[in-house]
Formats: sequence, C-alpha cells, structure tokens
Amino acid sequence: MQRKSALPHALLLRGRAGIGKHDFALALSRALLCQNTDSAQNPCDVCPSCLWLTEGNHPDFRLITPEDDEINEDAPKKKTAKKSQISVLQIRQLFDYLGLSSHQVQGKRIILISPADALNMASANALLKMLEEPPADTLFLLVSSQPQRLLPTIISRCQVLEMTIPSKTDAVQWLNTQNIQHAEAALDYAGGAPLLAMQLQEQLEPNNVLIKQLTQGAKLDPFSSAPAFLSLGMMHALETLQKWVFDLLTCTLTQQFHYHPQQASALQALGKSVNLRLLLRFQQMLIEAKKTANHPLSNEMQLENMLLQYTHIFKN
Repeated sequence: MQRKSALPHALLLRGRAGIGKHDFALALSRALLCQNTDSAQNPCDVCPSCLWLTEGNHPDFRLITPEDDEINEDAPKKKTAKKSQISVLQIRQLFDYLGLSSHQVQGKRIILISPADALNMASANALLKMLEEPPADTLFLLVSSQPQRLLPTIISRCQVLEMTIPSKTDAVQWLNTQNIQHAEAALDYAGGAPLLAMQLQEQLEPNNVLIKQLTQGAKLDPFSSAPAFLSLGMMHALETLQKWVFDLLTCTLTQQFHYHPQQASALQALGKSVNLRLLLRFQQMLIEAKKTANHPLSNEMQLENMLLQYTHIFKN
C-alpha cells in the first residue's frame, strides 16, 4: 500500500464488475483512517476510528451511492426500486461537509463514490468542480465497472488504478472456502469474477436447463422453450442467450470458450453448422433487445421470435 502522504487527491478504481473493487475501497479507507496501523499499514480494527467506520458513522468518511427511495413505514414490505443515479444534491451536500475541519488532527477525509458510473451529467459536473480545486487532506475514491460512462475530464483528474481479476486457481480456491458448489462452473459463467460467481450460484441449475435447450440448435422448439426462458425474467433470458452466442462465436472462430467450457463438445458440434453472417446478425439483435428488456409488453412474443431467429442461424 502506498504511504498516506503519497496518495493523490483522487483515485479511480476501475475493472470488471464482481471482482471486489468496492470492498478494496472500503479496506483502503479503513487503513487510511485507522489511528494505529501496523508496519504494513494494516488497520488495527479496534481503535475508535476503525469502530466508527464499522458502525457506519465515521465523521471523516462519506459513502456516496445511488439513493434508495424512501420506504413507507406503514407498508414495510412494499419497497420501491432502487434509484440508478447519484443525484446532484448528494454531491452538492459535500460542499458544506468539506468546508468543515476533519475530526482527527492532521487526519484525512475520504469520499467514496461507488459506483461512480451512477453519476448523471449534473452530479458529474458538480464533482468535477471539486476535483479541479480539491480540498486539502481529502481523498476521493471512485469505483467504476463502466469507466466509459465517466466524463473524460473526471478521469483525467484521477490517478487510475486498474483492478484485475484474480487467477482462476486463486478464485476457485477462494470460492471453495465460501462453500460455493460447482465453483469452477460458477466462475466461468461469471466471466472470472468471483464475487459475481457467488451471486450467480443460484442461477446455475435453471441456467443448465436453458443451455440444454440451446444445444439443440436448429431443432430447438421456440414456442415450447420460451416459457422456460421467460420464467427467469427477460433480462436473464437475454443475458443467457448473449453468453451462449458469444461462446458459439469464439468457438467457431478460435476454438476457445469463455462462459461454457463444460459444454465444449456441444458448442463445437453447433459451430460446424452455424452461418457466421447470421450469427453476427443475431448477436446484434440481442444487443438491441436488451435495451428494452425491462419493457413489460409482449415479452413472450419477443422471446419466441428471438429463439426462432436462433434456430435460423444454423445451416440445414
């Protein structure tokens, strides 16, 4: 870990979703705010600062995330959807906060924005003003899985730290310690991201049902298969199709597999009869369909059409 005095005023942690960037940012914050770190800069976890952070009320730490809509206390089971954006009000409130002195003498204040991708244009511009004239002894930590959504001017004012995925061996070993069943298959389906693999574990069994349908290629019955896909939600169905089609494409072109190495034989067999032009067109169709996946109208009809188009990408 870098010495505290050598840290920049803004640090952007970017990398694939599900690899632990947010947890790393919290661990870094804990180490920087700890009053009694060891020689390796590890936090003690027992000083008042560490305890405040654990309890979520450290006076020199602010976590900025997309706000939750308010919960109606009279109907606690009915909670509205989580907001997807960080509001300009959330950022503007930092101006007053940063105008105050830090709680600890010669201490550092930390503003953790996670995910920074959730900044809208107004909130991003408000943050940019702070980064252009950064307050003293303040570290902005930005976490991003989609840095292309950030303003280039924000990125230019941050020191970028690329967060890479762990090796497959290390990730599988860690997942096994978390009692994740079929850890390797879950990790493959998560694209190598171990935290995402934990989230997707429950999807593996129903996904295998869908994959078995897709291995039929041109013989798949779109109308009988659509309900099984739709039962898991339109977005899930499209993501399943996208991952399968991606592996079908890479298998056809390079004989490599990304998400479904366990289905290598089935993918290789399908690759022998696939029409590459139609496969690429179908892949683009899935990208467009995903943009409106949350629209509730005619999902079953749309999915039936998608599966019908899938059967057509194979040569008779």
